[in-house]
Amino acid sequence: MSAGDQPTILDRFRLDGRVVIVTGASSGLGVAFARACAEAGADVVLAARRIERLEETAALVRAAGRRALPVATDVADPDACQAMVDAAMAEFGRVDVLVNNAGVGTAVPATRETPEEFRRVIDLNLNGAYWAAQASARVMQPGSSVINIASIIGITTTGLPQAAYTASKAGLIGMTRDLAEQWASRKGIRVNAIAPGFFATEMTDEYPEWYMPGMAPRMLLGRQGDPEELAATLVWLASPAGGYVTGQTITVDGGVTIT
Repeated sequence: MSAGDQPTILDRFRLDGRVVIVTGASSGLGVAFARACAEAGADVVLAARRIERLEETAALVRAAGRRALPVATDVADPDACQAMVDAAMAEFGRVDVLVNNAGVGTAVPATRETPEEFRRVIDLNLNGAYWAAQASARVMQPGSSVINIASIIGITTTGLPQAAYTASKAGLIGMTRDLAEQWASRKGIRVNAIAPGFFATEMTDEYPEWYMPGMAPRMLLGRQGDPEELAATLVWLASPAGGYVTGQTITVDGGVTIT
């Protein structure tokens, strides 16, 4: 703190004393989010189905000097989401930030996508985010924050047949607005979404070889994003620096959505 205990601008980006839940923390962007929150001062609850992979993320959080709690969680199960929050409360006594990052994608032509395939994506990406937010909001105090990881595919088309994924992410953006309106005055909880463009993850590794070169002209900055750039946006939204932002979808895409 500066003289007189007045926070500086950089102080406002700190998460000291806060507890952050990150779902989908076993790989990809979830790892970057967990590490960034720890580096900003937060203790982190790490949730995913693959508990063995969570231990790797936990090591990164602890290397940053913060506490980590891995919790095996299938967010598509409302009871599992409640158990995740219960575990956070038992270990840390509070939940300040929820990062709804768990998700799955498919690229199946609409006439061939099975009901099971479609429902699986919606159940994890959209319903799972709702169950996690619902359980977290029950214990969050005023000043807390929910951050939903949406996608530019919920805003624009990107050349692959992804009806289920698109529907889930567009739904997540709409849900963000509604929860922000519900919880602002009643609970003092801010709810926002981040819509990433193209960042290297397990999901992008599965794209056809021709796909990313074809998308390159839409990336005005001439490259894919660095996960740390996305994580910095997340820390801003989670921290007091983003304290007057709610109900918004922040697009971090190198310019794709304006081309």
